Amino acid sequence: MLKFELQALQRMLPELDRQSVDPVLASVWRRFYQIDYGYTHSDLDCRLGMAQVGDYRIAMQICRPVAPVATLLVLHGYYDHMGLYGNVFQWALEQGFAVLSCDLPGHGLSTGPRASINSFQEYQVVLQAMLAKALQLGLPKPWHILGQSTGAAIALDYLLTQQPISELGQTILLAPLVRPRAWQQSKFLYQLIKPFRSSIPRRYSDNTSDQKFIEFVRQQDPLQARILPTAWVGALAQWIHYIEQRQPSRHSPIIVQGEADMTVDWQYNLEVLTDKFYQPKILRLPQARHHLVNERPSVRDSMFMFLSKELT
Repeated sequence: MLKFELQALQRMLPELDRQSVDPVLASVWRRFYQIDYGYTHSDLDCRLGMAQVGDYRIAMQICRPVAPVATLLVLHGYYDHMGLYGNVFQWALEQGFAVLSCDLPGHGLSTGPRASINSFQEYQVVLQAMLAKALQLGLPKPWHILGQSTGAAIALDYLLTQQPISELGQTILLAPLVRPRAWQQSKFLYQLIKPFRSSIPRRYSDNTSDQKFIEFVRQQDPLQARILPTAWVGALAQWIHYIEQRQPSRHSPIIVQGEADMTVDWQYNLEVLTDKFYQPKILRLPQARHHLVNERPSVRDSMFMFLSKELT
């Protein structure tokens, strides 16, 4: 899919509601990212639209079966977008869930400086907008939340600092970000670079054992940012200190963590989350890397079997 087509689609997105009509380019977007489930599920109603959240136009998609039994809200990771989460959508639809997803500010079809944010509190505003949209759309309860990496950080922040709504079901944290790997060195580099540069070139890593996914992200995906903004690193630094000071919660999230993860400091993160939450249910996958939703099929199968069991 060409970048100018995506930019045109972004401008065309209507306000997402029960009667909104997809722009023609929405079907092109779905086919390109292989998430066009309307063709394989004849009873599925999928709509792509937007919600105005502060200064941002946030792209959102709802996929709803005829008689959904619950709803899954999906929060993607840093540099990601909805188009890369087909494996999660497929699993959720097989469970009979409606699926509400969004592109975070600066990602995918949403507006905002690419891959940047002023404060992680802006992510909380986006999550609140998703919850409001779930209510507006009349989505079935309970409302489960699934977050990958930065998406998981948003979800755990919500549990620790907000008053979760009564509709909330389970919260699923996949490779959750508290602090990234080699954080002390990254902070030092950030302090050196910040006065002189607003961004540095993105450094790619093999964050999954699925080589086809790695090649797609690096070579074919037009929605990938190619920079790391220093503003995002500064927002992360403030958030880490903020979240480490929060009082423990009585919530018990579901956590899945790969032990071959070279993106986040997963041993430290699990210690923090075990301390912050009441008896979290944790699955550790020895061979899994960071991008769990796009790991090789055998790893994904183990993860989704665990999640299906925990949600029944």
